[in-house]
Amino acid sequence: MNSKQRWMGGVVLLGGGVLLAALLLKGKEEIYQNELRTSDLAAQVEQKKPVADGGMVQLQPLTVDVETEKRLLEEQRRAREKAVAEQEARAAEFLAMQQQAEAEAARKAAEEYAALNALRSGAQQSSDNIPPELVEDEKAKQKRLADEKLLAEKKLQQQTAQQQRTDADKKIAEEKRKAQVEAEKQLAAKQATEKKAAEEKAKHETELKRKAEAEKQLAAKKALEAKKKEQAERELEAKKKAEAKKKAEAEKARDLLENGDKQWMVQVALAANEANADALASKLRAKGYKVTKSPTSKGVRIMVGPAKDRDIADATRKKITADESLGMKSAWVIDWVPLDKR
Repeated sequence: MNSKQRWMGGVVLLGGGVLLAALLLKGKEEIYQNELRTSDLAAQVEQKKPVADGGMVQLQPLTVDVETEKRLLEEQRRAREKAVAEQEARAAEFLAMQQQAEAEAARKAAEEYAALNALRSGAQQSSDNIPPELVEDEKAKQKRLADEKLLAEKKLQQQTAQQQRTDADKKIAEEKRKAQVEAEKQLAAKQATEKKAAEEKAKHETELKRKAEAEKQLAAKKALEAKKKEQAERELEAKKKAEAKKKAEAEKARDLLENGDKQWMVQVALAANEANADALASKLRAKGYKVTKSPTSKGVRIMVGPAKDRDIADATRKKITADESLGMKSAWVIDWVPLDKR
């Protein structure tokens, strides 16, 4: 009976070890597959960054934006951690089941030993009634105990080695996860640096363009001011020339009046327009007077004459003002210089 229990316990241990090894191998395979997918995703992200001529990295629109990449990587990390945790939980569960089976086998063996000792201690029982398989000499007992101790030590060593391998795998997985997180941080920092550099470049170009436009506008303004100044100078020069000419003509007319061949005219009216001037001139001509019209800035001047003597001109003025049919009461004598002598 004792050999049968030991055989069953060995079978349970062997089956539990095989199942535990299969679960650990499956967990490693899942972790390896997740790492491969993560590596492929990182490679795709790297391939999406084109390099322009000259070795300068330029920003290009990515198929998946940075936030989506981060979210996918975070989900994969969580999936890996969950898979590892599930594998560890299953390993712990099977380890507990194995320990329970071992404890159960040990309990049953202890019960059998107790029964065997009870049978041996009973003086009323004959040794002929004890089954041969329960008879165990001291040498066989020591050998069995040594074998069980060796088996327990071997099992402990296997469990320790398995735990060490599990810890090593967890450490490797954690290091890979940390490396991937660091790579993600570096990628995000690089993209942020590139984005900032592009923004600075765009800002610098905009500032240069604004300065060029301002300089262009300033040059145009200066050119317009220079043109206006030149135009004003030309107008001022023309005005000065016109005033000088007008002054010269006035001086010439005054000199002719004062020193030239003077004549006398009788100014009888200042018509507002040419039609009124013609009407007044017709009345005077009808009376036999010689009429001269002279346009001025204030109207058309109507004059009778000329006469070479002032007294003759004054006599003509009196005659015109005395003629009530003409109605010209405000005539007066003026010096006159013909246009061809001015």
